[in-house]
Amino acid sequence: MKINDKIEIADWELTESFTRASGPGGQNVNKVSTAVELRFEAARSPSLSSAVKSRLRRLAGRRWTQDGAVVIFVQDTRSQARNREIAKQRLKELIVKATEKQKPRVATKPTYGSVRRRLTAKKQRGDIKALRGPIDE
Repeated sequence: MKINDKIEIADWELTESFTRASGPGGQNVNKVSTAVELRFEAARSPSLSSAVKSRLRRLAGRRWTQDGAVVIFVQDTRSQARNREIAKQRLKELIVKATEKQKPRVATKPTYGSVRRRLTAKKQRGDIKALRGPIDE
């Protein structure tokens, strides 16, 4: 499975299993195994760098297993072939998203003028609230 120019996943890294799906399908649901569970051995994959693997682990969340595999379960349609396509597409999108590096955040400081404006507004608001108190005779 080709992800991009640099990453290509071998067949041995992917495992598909099929189960009966819930949802639409009528009596067909009870007879045909249309739901797809796609398992990608990400931790053992030689085609992914360690940085991509760590980002993939963070993005996968609960789909990442203890043994380092990404499991994608699809039962969206009544067709097994279409569910397989959807599962592979979701895996591809997940890996492509993991290859993108996040831009590092640059800490900024508020300007002197904005700090002064904020503090004067707070002071004015405090003065207004102080006037609401009881009146001394």
